[in-house]
Amino acid sequence: QMQLVESGGGLVQPGGSLQLSCVVSGGTFSSVAMAWFRQAPGKEREFVARITVNTGRTIYANSVKGRFTISRDKAKNTVYLQMNSLRPEDTAVYYCAQGRTSTIYSEMGNPTQYDAWGQGTQVTVSS
Repeated sequence: QMQLVESGGGLVQPGGSLQLSCVVSGGTFSSVAMAWFRQAPGKEREFVARITVNTGRTIYANSVKGRFTISRDKAKNTVYLQMNSLRPEDTAVYYCAQGRTSTIYSEMGNPTQYDAWGQGTQVTVSS
């Protein structure tokens, strides 16, 4: 099973930016899909974005489209989440997850379709 380690969370004012990173080890990075989820207190884990590592194809939740960008660096086995125009409702623990390229589109936002998870990094958007 792959190991995932996130970093980059913190406190930011509304309208600000943060970049999260997720370093992946223990497998073939180019053969998987990677995603970001988030979970706010008292809420279910929510899909944010996903990227197929080999092709670079991306999908986003409507709530972050146009503000967040997922990307990957195959040489560094790292996936990123660039978050701009942050809002208080973006406050959550953000998790990196490793999934399969064979997952059908309608299931890509389902947390049960992912095989490995990072420990999470807190993002707080507040003035």
